[in-house]
Amino acid sequence: IGDIDELNSLLGVLIASRISEDIAGYLLNIQHRLFDIGAEISIPGNALTQPAHVIRLEELIDTYNAELQHLEEFILPGGSMPAALSHLARTVCRRLERHLVAFARTEYLNPHTMSYINRLSDLLFVLARSLNQQKGGKEVYWDKARLKNSA
Repeated sequence: IGDIDELNSLLGVLIASRISEDIAGYLLNIQHRLFDIGAEISIPGNALTQPAHVIRLEELIDTYNAELQHLEEFILPGGSMPAALSHLARTVCRRLERHLVAFARTEYLNPHTMSYINRLSDLLFVLARSLNQQKGGKEVYWDKARLKNSA
C-alpha cells in the first residue's frame, strides 16, 4: 500500500524540519514500525505489530496532550511548518487506515496493526498541536460564522 511509503516520507521531512530531539526520535521509531507494517502486508500471516506498540503510542498521546490547552473548537491544519507537516502526515495516515480497512475485508491483517495506525493518526494530531506550541505557531480555529460571509 503506497500510503505507507508516503507517510514514511512525510515523517522523514518532518524529522528534517528541526523539531525537538525527543519527537524526532519517536518519529524515527515510527518510521521503522511502518516498514514492519509493510512487511506484515507483504507476507501473509506475518504479525510484527504488538499490543505494546499501540500502548506506547497511547502513552505518547497522553504525555504530549497533557501540555496542551483543552480543545473546544475544531482547528485548521497549519501554524508552524512542522505542525503543518504533522497535519499532512495525519491526513495520509487516515487515508492509510481507510485503505487497510478495505484490505482487511479480503486479506488477513494483524488487528494490532489497525489499532496502531488509528492511534498514530491521533498522535500526529497531538504532535501538530505540540509543535505549534513549541515553534510559536498559532492554531487557527474553525470559524463557523465565516461561512455565512464568504464566497
